[in-house]
Amino acid sequence: MLLRIVALICFLGATSSLLAQEAINDGLPPTGPIVELHPPTESAWIDLRQHKRAASRPQSAPSWVEAVGMTATTGSDGRSRSVFRIRVSRPSADYQIMFFRIFFDDRADAQPEIVAWDELGTQVVRSGELGSGIGLPSSDSVMIPMNGISTIDIEVPGDGKTVRAAYLDWMTSSEVVHPANAEHRDVIPEPFSSMPPLRSPEQDVERFGTVTATLSNETIPMGPDVEHAATFQFGIQEQPKLALLTFEVASPRIDSPPEVYVNGQSVGAASFTLPELADPGYRGQIESMIKEMHFQYTGWVRAQKLIPVSELKAGMNDVIILSGAETSASAIRGTQVQLKYQWEKSDYLLQADH
Repeated sequence: MLLRIVALICFLGATSSLLAQEAINDGLPPTGPIVELHPPTESAWIDLRQHKRAASRPQSAPSWVEAVGMTATTGSDGRSRSVFRIRVSRPSADYQIMFFRIFFDDRADAQPEIVAWDELGTQVVRSGELGSGIGLPSSDSVMIPMNGISTIDIEVPGDGKTVRAAYLDWMTSSEVVHPANAEHRDVIPEPFSSMPPLRSPEQDVERFGTVTATLSNETIPMGPDVEHAATFQFGIQEQPKLALLTFEVASPRIDSPPEVYVNGQSVGAASFTLPELADPGYRGQIESMIKEMHFQYTGWVRAQKLIPVSELKAGMNDVIILSGAETSASAIRGTQVQLKYQWEKSDYLLQADH
């Protein structure tokens, strides 16, 4: 990735009242003049599919997208490559970083790269191969410092038919605050999603009686039957009070979430946290003889499942995750479990019998 994380630092001025501290509600007071960019600029969604319907339909784009083209070339390895070239201009000097998201079929033999060039034809930035080769429709994003850059290429091995579209937007910055004693995450929220990327700790972490343990950081293919399930094991010393399984799923059908089994027992389907429906990552699917359109999300979606603690036992526990019945092929990553135990300051109520 070119740039995943930007550190945002802010300073919050103190306020006071005559007799007691004043609680701040519904937002924070401004710490200085609010700077707005003028004029506001539009984002761009560029259809790069190579079929007659896409080619015959004129595309609209904001004025800062000057041209889009496609050429064939040969890479340094002698393999044929396709290059989608997008020429852009900065709407204002205030816009310095571009968010660039590419939608593609994530094949191991056709992983795309993003290359940025200046006006003199000098290569300024190269992303390296995007995706993880999972063999599924997916998307990936980079952030590009745009000082001096006028052209952005998508390079992909082969005829380029694995590339579907690109979404471009300009980034702005603002001051934010974060809790000093909580885990510090420098997160840039992606358009259409309020969820930061899922991070799984390398070592078990204990906080306020809750243990977070990573089951696997690897990307694991997953299907709808036991033969193609993602399987995990973890050990515990005693049964917790509450257990939560969290992971990310690639390219699921959104009405068919993964099924979870614990120690051989089905505990039901996980729940998705879906991006906004305006996200271009949604792809409609129409089946013959069925009027209703179903949707697949061509990217990564966070999923969670509360595990009934009665299904857990002291010692080793087995977890099996299957893609939903209507999701024939998928993948899973960042799998982790949180176990909440009795803590000396736990908040609970003793409900009297009636």
